[in-house]
Amino acid sequence: MPRIRRSKARFLSTQQVAELAGLARSTLERWVYEGKVTPRTLQVGRKRYRLWTEQGVAEVLLVKKNTYCKGRGRKRRRS
Repeated sequence: MPRIRRSKARFLSTQQVAELAGLARSTLERWVYEGKVTPRTLQVGRKRYRLWTEQGVAEVLLVKKNTYCKGRGRKRRRS
């Protein structure tokens, strides 16, 4: 019986990434639809799964930093 090799890369779900970043899952999903962040996707049949790597989490944190200031949910003022 052949052994299945596991990749060293660790993948996270959208919910886990949202919790790590301190965001609501719906906010993160909206950013995906708007094209602000792009996770890797895996398609199994007709179902698609989003797979987040460390690079994807860093991208989410950067978008959050550029969008919000002084904590959670407070948007930057436009000059």
